[in-house]
Amino acid sequence: MSSIALDRRSVVIVALALFLLLALGGRTLLRGHGSPVTPPLVRPAAAHASRPGQAQLYVHVVGGVRHPGLYRLPQGSRVADALARAGGATPKAQVELVNLAAPLADGQQIVVPRRGKPAAAGVGGSAGGPVHLNTATLEQLDALPGVGPVTAQKILAYRQEHGAFGSVDELDAVSGIGPARLDELRKVVAP
Repeated sequence: MSSIALDRRSVVIVALALFLLLALGGRTLLRGHGSPVTPPLVRPAAAHASRPGQAQLYVHVVGGVRHPGLYRLPQGSRVADALARAGGATPKAQVELVNLAAPLADGQQIVVPRRGKPAAAGVGGSAGGPVHLNTATLEQLDALPGVGPVTAQKILAYRQEHGAFGSVDELDAVSGIGPARLDELRKVVAP
């Protein structure tokens, strides 16, 4: 009889061990699926990931952004990419005054205006500074000396068709801007 009792005892111990093993294994499996996995944060700058041999440009992002500073971005990047690289806009930023779709040019400064600060110090540069051709709005271009609404629209159309201005001299290709007007604009605009 003792051999039968030993066999029953062995069976019970093995059964308990299997039960515990299954319970712990099931709990481990359920723990892995119980908590939701948060998706990675995708930033617009990731769409222009740098590739070997790809040209780079430097932009200075200031104003209503979390981390103002100088940033290196791939050629073909947009203002939205620069803002994302600078940590995004602060709660007081007036992003609606910035053309996020504008292409970037090397050496450009992006100024994100803040509420309570003069809006003129926004996209085109600091108040009294040059108007940046690659980020200026129709209204900012229209306010330039010798440039009316029709010529301002032609500048925007040229920028849309040909991309960012590399230099102020490219304004010569815009219909309605001759050598005299170009000389005048060199004093108040930047690419």
